[in-house]
Formats: sequence, structure tokens, C-alpha cells
Amino acid sequence: MSDGSLPGPAQIIKLIGIGYFVAAGVVEEKSSRVVEVLLATVKPVHLLAGKVIGLGILGLGQLLALAVIGMGAAAASGALDVDGDVLGAAGLALAWFVVGYAFYGAAFACAASLVSRQEDLQSVLTPLSLMLMVGFFSSFAVASDPDGTFAVVASFIPPIAPMIMPLRIAVDEASTFEIVGAFVVTLGSAAILIPLAARIYSGAILRTGGAVKLREAWRSA
Repeated sequence: MSDGSLPGPAQIIKLIGIGYFVAAGVVEEKSSRVVEVLLATVKPVHLLAGKVIGLGILGLGQLLALAVIGMGAAAASGALDVDGDVLGAAGLALAWFVVGYAFYGAAFACAASLVSRQEDLQSVLTPLSLMLMVGFFSSFAVASDPDGTFAVVASFIPPIAPMIMPLRIAVDEASTFEIVGAFVVTLGSAAILIPLAARIYSGAILRTGGAVKLREAWRSA
């Protein structure tokens, strides 16, 4: 069923890739001062939302294409019987990508707004990258014991839940309560994080030169 559900590792790779695209775009606009022109007509929060949503749609489209191709190839070879369960698992995996990207996309853009050069980007993205890598390695532990205590607890930890739940759903080891509960917790965390990230982004995006501290960006917003 993994071909159709795009579990854990595929989600993580896509989140990292799109996250870096978002961050690099923010720094490019800031270093070239294009952002100053853009902010003459749009609010910082709208600019942030447009960038995150646009690249998120791109990432979702790529995952959807991979799901269709993967299920088609598996069905043609006889390795997978594409039925309602498989389609449901694929749909839930895509939904988890959306909520995971909502959590990380704004965070990547926020972190990138603190620096003005591509050379400094890695330093501010390291905490987010480490968090995603924790999810990556946790997904392997969950794959070996998808119904264990660690798997259940990890499903309710927002930063890694988007990597854990698709795996558990793919092997039918997550109850409806766990799926809904974990989704609500992660979505709620993203809803809290996004306005906080938007405030920091607003306070830092027009400040060039050296790296901006989080406290300074918050006060400048």
C-alpha cells in the first residue's frame, strides 16, 4: 500500500525541498530589494501567504502526480490492487502533507527573513532541518512497530506527526480516533504558528545587513 500512500520518507523529502525553495525565495527577494517594491502594494502577511501557498500547491501537485503514477504502475504490474482502501490512504497522506507544509512552510519563510544572504541561510534553517530529520528517523522506528507506544505518542507531536501518521495509515495501524485527533492537534499547532511566523517575517523582511535576532524582529513588527 506504500506506493499509493506516499508515507513518511516521501513526505519528509518533499517538505524539506519545498521548504528550502520558500526560504531561498525569501532571501533572494530581500537581498535584491525586490521585496521593498512588493511591500509598497501588499502587506507582509499577504506576501508571506502568497509565497507559501503558491509553492505548497506546486508540492501538492507533484505528490499527487507521484501517487497517480505509482498506483498506476503498481496496478499494471499486479503488485497492488487499487481499491477504496488504497485511494483513501493516498488521500489521507496528501492531507497530511498539506497540514505538515502549513506547519513548516511559514516557519521556513520566517527563518529565512532573518538573513539577507544565501550564504547565511543554512544557519537559520538548521533547527528546522534537524526537526525534520528527527521525524525522518522516527519514521523508521515507527515502520518496525507501527502500533507501539512510541508510534502512538509520536502521532500527536505536531512537528513529526505529518511523517508518522501516513506510515501508520498505510499499514492500517491507526484508529479513526488517532487519525482525527492527531490531525486536529497538528492543524491547531499550525494555526498558532502561522500568525507568529507572519509577525516575525513582517519585522525582519525589510532589515538588511547582518542577521536579525528573533526578539528584534518581533519588536519591529
